[in-house]
Amino acid sequence: MKHQPIHEIDALADIAQVEAPTLSRPDRLQRWADLLSRGPHRQLKALSRVEFYAERERALLRGENTPISVAVADPVLREAGLHGDTLGDAQAFFELSAAEAHYLLCDCHFVGQMDAEGVAQRIRAVAASNSVSSRLWM
Repeated sequence: MKHQPIHEIDALADIAQVEAPTLSRPDRLQRWADLLSRGPHRQLKALSRVEFYAERERALLRGENTPISVAVADPVLREAGLHGDTLGDAQAFFELSAAEAHYLLCDCHFVGQMDAEGVAQRIRAVAASNSVSSRLWM
């Protein structure tokens, strides 16, 4: 075996750079909804009183067993760029407006229990709405 400096080995190696998968917004939202639909009766926790926080504080909201925690547990979404389980992370990654995030994740929209399939249906509705005017109903 011949000893070679690392820079010589690097010059010989054909290293392929693996890039994170590029998912469109609808693809990311659909994957999130599909993950939730895998356990449709799973009880999740909504974020509490989202609308009452200042924007910076709202971005830091998080919780255990939330729809966001389901998304961040998925290796595909993490590889695609979902970096954390805060509301701000979810808004940035899924390109959610404040109104959409509120509609999907705030406890004021869920009487009693929040189940995974109910959130998945809401996510699919958001993914299907492409224009700002169609999102105003939220």
